[in-house]
Amino acid sequence: MVVALALVVCLPFVFVYTFVVLANTVGIALLEWANERPFHGEFYVDPFLLTIVVLGGLLAQYWFGPSAVLRSVDARPVDADAYPSLHATVTRLSSQIDVANPGVAVIDSDVPNAFAVAGVGRADEEYVVVTTGLLEILSDEELEAVLAHELAHISNRDANLMTVAWLLPTITYYLAFVAFYVLYGFYRLLGTGFSSGGSGGDSDGRALLVAIVVITVCAVVTLTVSAMFWLASVLFYRVLSREREYVADRAAATITGSPAALASALETLDSELPDQPDEDLRKLDGGVEALYLAPLEDRAFGSNELISTDIFPDTHPPTEARIDRLRELERETSGMTAAAGAGSDLG
Repeated sequence: MVVALALVVCLPFVFVYTFVVLANTVGIALLEWANERPFHGEFYVDPFLLTIVVLGGLLAQYWFGPSAVLRSVDARPVDADAYPSLHATVTRLSSQIDVANPGVAVIDSDVPNAFAVAGVGRADEEYVVVTTGLLEILSDEELEAVLAHELAHISNRDANLMTVAWLLPTITYYLAFVAFYVLYGFYRLLGTGFSSGGSGGDSDGRALLVAIVVITVCAVVTLTVSAMFWLASVLFYRVLSREREYVADRAAATITGSPAALASALETLDSELPDQPDEDLRKLDGGVEALYLAPLEDRAFGSNELISTDIFPDTHPPTEARIDRLRELERETSGMTAAAGAGSDLG
């Protein structure tokens, strides 16, 4: 977790200073060519100011991330009057593992799933989120195991870390998106200008050439660097998500004392999710697919994406592998219980 947090903090600095290096090489060469005279000086970003900006961005993500996630999937906070049994189970499990009682939110969706979000550590910024579909198909024991899994994410600070870790992927994605459409729009405008005719002259010709080269180089460099850091940060985010799922699975088994209950819940979700309509799965994604208990069978990424997400590892370990681990843990637990019982009888 310490290494992961260090990477979350350091990557934005590397991202910014990559642009500084490119500005002092490619950018200065471009300025000298455009102005036809040497450029004296260099681009510089004050480390102290950058630290304030980066930490401020991480803090903003930490503060507003949970509410943004809830809005993205239309999750609505619910009180104990609306869902008394659900609230009672969350309260009991929270007390059992000594964490502040989080809020409960529900998504009106037939897709069975759940996740947890956490921000600044206040109870009103921590939520266990479930879908109505999940509440309908799971038994009480299975639902308890799922809720324990999500509370383990809050207790282990996984939910906090995953919220903050999404800052750089978000920034780099939108930078790449803007750079792409600036380049696209510029060349469309350029094509329209050529088709309608334009003024001639050497001066006008050079000015146009400079504009084309400068805008193209700036947009391509921004797009390339942003895409590279988006790839790296999303890869890190997904690998982190995979590893923390195993930890939360084991914690849930310990909290409930029944690894089989969570294994059964995962089997149920694994059989139900492939039958869900693609439209429902995409709506439920909201860009937070890595947070869910079970992976969605489809993603809310279509042909409009700049880069396909198929090149990344899955956000979750194989469900079969998670179930196998839980079954093995169940056998170990049963064996220890039987051994303890035998020892008691002998005594």
